[in-house]
Amino acid sequence: MRFILNIVWLLLCGFWMAVGYCVAGVVCCILIVTIPFGLASFRIANYALWPFGRTVVDRRDAGAASLLGNVIWFIFAGLWLSIGHVITGCLLCITIIGIPLGVANFKMIPISLMPLGREIVPIP
Repeated sequence: MRFILNIVWLLLCGFWMAVGYCVAGVVCCILIVTIPFGLASFRIANYALWPFGRTVVDRRDAGAASLLGNVIWFIFAGLWLSIGHVITGCLLCITIIGIPLGVANFKMIPISLMPLGREIVPIP
């Protein structure tokens, strides 16, 4: 079932979300200071391609730099990305077929708000 949901997700919205996150990652990697944000964008793009069967967990070794980076990310990108995920998730939940896809969009909100100090792991 996860495979089928991932294929439907990829065709309907996952590809375009991943492209957007990759573009943001390239822009962030052009500037030297924002490379950690670019790497986080690439991780989120990978997650946006195939979200079913994976989840986000906090990293135990994340320190104060991750907190500071997340505050900066929240102000400049995280809030707007999460608003986009909420709107897209609500629109997908209008139809019965789109409900699992909307839930996947809601599942991406925490990592789009604060990506640093988090890790994407497979669900057993």
